[in-house]
Amino acid sequence: MKNSYFTYLQTRSVFGFLYRKFYLYPKLHSYLRGRTLDIGCGVGDFLYMYKNIIGVDINTDCVDYCNSKGLNVLFMDFDILPFENNSFDSIILDNVIEHIEIPSNLLNEVKRVLTPNGILLIGVPCEKGYKFDSDHKNFYNIKSLQTLLSSDFILKHHFYTPPFFYLFRKLFRQVALYAIFKLK
Repeated sequence: MKNSYFTYLQTRSVFGFLYRKFYLYPKLHSYLRGRTLDIGCGVGDFLYMYKNIIGVDINTDCVDYCNSKGLNVLFMDFDILPFENNSFDSIILDNVIEHIEIPSNLLNEVKRVLTPNGILLIGVPCEKGYKFDSDHKNFYNIKSLQTLLSSDFILKHHFYTPPFFYLFRKLFRQVALYAIFKLK
């Protein structure tokens, strides 16, 4: 299973690559500050663009691949981040949290390793994207993300990508919700 997921992550269209490189990743990066952690970094696409970001993943094939490309990526056990308290100013969870049946343990770890007033950026698929992957465990919209994080985080901003595609979220699996939270 791990190897097939690693292989899946390496398949991407030219349009998808260009969209991420020139629009999505610069937009996401603009919300991050200071020392940043990418949880569930996969094959390291985001890390290629921003080399100062540290990545972690539970898939050893992904970790080995990223390390072979010179990226700073560590293996993480389920729900355990291998870092000291208050280690990061920003954390990104891009298309990760919907794969976790009970996300509270990981979110407690996120809270532990974030500095006071740290930034948490979460990206999740909208309706069609959620239904596309059989490994998705929980569907999130902006209200359910706020509820999930309300005891420890404040919602600062949210948006949908690609731009203006929110109305088509039930038709295109590429439509995603991004939410920026600040640690209380």
